[in-house]
Amino acid sequence: MATLDDLRRTAVSLPGSEERATTGGAAWFVRSKLYAWECHPWPSIPADMRAIIAAELVVGVKVADPIDALALVEMELDVFLRTTTPWGEPKVAFRMAGITVDHLAELVTEAWRVQAPRYLRRELDESGR
Repeated sequence: MATLDDLRRTAVSLPGSEERATTGGAAWFVRSKLYAWECHPWPSIPADMRAIIAAELVVGVKVADPIDALALVEMELDVFLRTTTPWGEPKVAFRMAGITVDHLAELVTEAWRVQAPRYLRRELDESGR
């Protein structure tokens, strides 16, 4: 099971990444673009998803396109949530209890890549990651 500390370790290793405290919890940005966040049970979230988010740690990440989000949800229905809010698409939310540390690192790094400018992606690639 992955934790927020595991997410922090991955995020801090990504060029230009910064963590900010938000009203909904921790969030990670690259060049002021959100790429990962701790989900909060906002009233705008469907009731069934809100109940899950209120009961356990759920994290959201940006994805390249809606097909990627749908594929993740379809592959692991018990881990990935079908939807949270319509804003900020494409994205996917997942239960941290169902994610391994390696899978979390992959999801966070790919979310960072979606939002990072080309020069930072190149910097990461040149570092061998």
